[in-house]
Amino acid sequence: MDSISVVKVSGHCLDDHELISQFAKVVASTDEPVVIVHGGGVEISQLQHKLNIEPRYVDGLRVTDADSLALVEMVLCGSVNKRLVRYLLSAGVDAQGLSGVDRGLVRARRMRHESLDMGYTGEVVSVRGEVITDLLERGITPVVSPVSLGACSNFNLNADPVAGAIAAAIGAHEVVFISNVAGVLVEGKRAASLTRLQALDLIERGVIHGGMIPKVESALVVLSSGVPQAVITDLQGWASREGTTFIGSGAKARISEEICQ
Repeated sequence: MDSISVVKVSGHCLDDHELISQFAKVVASTDEPVVIVHGGGVEISQLQHKLNIEPRYVDGLRVTDADSLALVEMVLCGSVNKRLVRYLLSAGVDAQGLSGVDRGLVRARRMRHESLDMGYTGEVVSVRGEVITDLLERGITPVVSPVSLGACSNFNLNADPVAGAIAAAIGAHEVVFISNVAGVLVEGKRAASLTRLQALDLIERGVIHGGMIPKVESALVVLSSGVPQAVITDLQGWASREGTTFIGSGAKARISEEICQ
């Protein structure tokens, strides 16, 4: 099979008609097989507020109680997943929605935290890669919600590690994280590529800071899982194959000699 890209698209792209339409068109124009993993945290929080359920977070992660898990399943497995599939089908992509629960695609356990019970917030245990490769071999684009299967319940997982785990399980050549940022900025310009060591140095020196840190950490986890590269970009950047590419430390990055506007 050709090189496979796993694309994680954040929820901010998925409640905007123009953005989701553009995303579907880019997927339709892509020659290589694509696996899509999506978030939807904004819509989950909106529904929680409507139902007077206060969202709780620790270390940037949602703490999922039983009531919130039901909402997460409604939003991620229901409205967001099926909306994205609908737009992809309209763009000519043979897309199929599924969650980590379906066919036991992603098995999970309760996330471990040193001081807090994370409830139904989970972490990846294993991935049945053949569930994805079977679809790809038939020309189907999987669209995966990160709700996953536990021993006694489902779990709510962050979409970033789910994308990385799926990529490692199917031998994908990259994970692309699409959000509202074009890449990592160094001296006001986007770095074309970074090694792990360069990225860690930029974090230590405060060049990479704030909300970019967890994005970069997700990219580095992808490299640790054996996937050759990870990319942080926005929708326009993915369409033009731009962004910041994270590569193994043995490769030569282009932080200094090639920094894009």
